[in-house]
Amino acid sequence: MRRRLAAVLLATLSLLLVFASSAFAAGGQGWYGETTDQAITTAMFLVILFFPALILVFSVIQWWLDKRKHAKMDAAKARSVSADWRGGW
Repeated sequence: MRRRLAAVLLATLSLLLVFASSAFAAGGQGWYGETTDQAITTAMFLVILFFPALILVFSVIQWWLDKRKHAKMDAAKARSVSADWRGGW
């Protein structure tokens, strides 16, 4: 497990360094182009919007899973009360 984690971390670091080297070769500009204040502002607004959207998606998933869990519990409770499901002759 540790070897796999080390390999993934090494591959990620190598990939990041490959992209970083292109920025150093082009005078710090990178593949996006010149970084302006408007580009940074837009990127940060997207980051601000991303996290509430992520929280909303995870909350909906949690609500859905809890709804299924309670439906299973209610069904088990109904089965235990019903004489048809208790067994016996």
